[in-house]
Amino acid sequence: MPSPPALSPVAEFARQHDPDRFLCALFAPAAEREALYALIAFNHELARAREAARTPLIALMRLQWWREVVEQAVAGQPPRRHEVAEPLHAAIRGGRLDPETLLAMADARESEAEEEGLPTREAFAAYLRGSAGGFALAAGRLLGAPAARLPALQAAGHVYGLAGLLRSVPALAAQGRCLLPLDALAAAGLGAEAVIRDPAAARPVIAALADEGRAGLAQARAGLRGLGRGAIAAALPAVLAARDLRRLARGGGAGAAPRGLGDRLAVVLAGLAGRV
Repeated sequence: MPSPPALSPVAEFARQHDPDRFLCALFAPAAEREALYALIAFNHELARAREAARTPLIALMRLQWWREVVEQAVAGQPPRRHEVAEPLHAAIRGGRLDPETLLAMADARESEAEEEGLPTREAFAAYLRGSAGGFALAAGRLLGAPAARLPALQAAGHVYGLAGLLRSVPALAAQGRCLLPLDALAAAGLGAEAVIRDPAAARPVIAALADEGRAGLAQARAGLRGLGRGAIAAALPAVLAARDLRRLARGGGAGAAPRGLGDRLAVVLAGLAGRV
């Protein structure tokens, strides 16, 4: 029996650092997968800008470095020698990835570098819409999603980002960080410092935000009807978001537990069916 083809370096990077989106990417047309892996890798580098930095200023410098990678590709300059920058440059030069969407993804991540946190629910929503929602938008454009379905794709990506952030509250607290909206915490008699000390204190806020996310995801899913099999990979993270938010709304699911077989199987079945 022949061995399966080896993954490219950027595909292996995506598999290692973002297994959720990597699994979803397997349902993209073969011709577009390498560009989608490059997008996944780029998103990971943006997401770790603050985590890997000692100070907010260094995080902003890392984001600027990635903006320059995108801008240099647009200008036709040689790619920077980096395991992600090179395939990203190729995908941009090949017309696979939209530079404006990539730059907007980097802009949205600046919120993570704000020392005072995300002050309002509106700022929280804008951050998710631009970061995880921006990823879904870029993926949809890459995969040829109909223009009328792009807003629903971005909304579904937003909700996937919400679910991921809510699951990550304990991990962020361990880093001395809290990205929950401060006004929602204040309404529950909490502040960021209290959540950092005891992430379990945020369970009522997490559950309420998860319930809101489930309502938003139901609307997004309705707008994804007619997306088409070619672009289904851009929408498949919504399957995981639905499962995560259901657990979070019930008071569980926060933490970095690995994906179970049920989660992976749900993605596979949705991908084979061509609908979320």
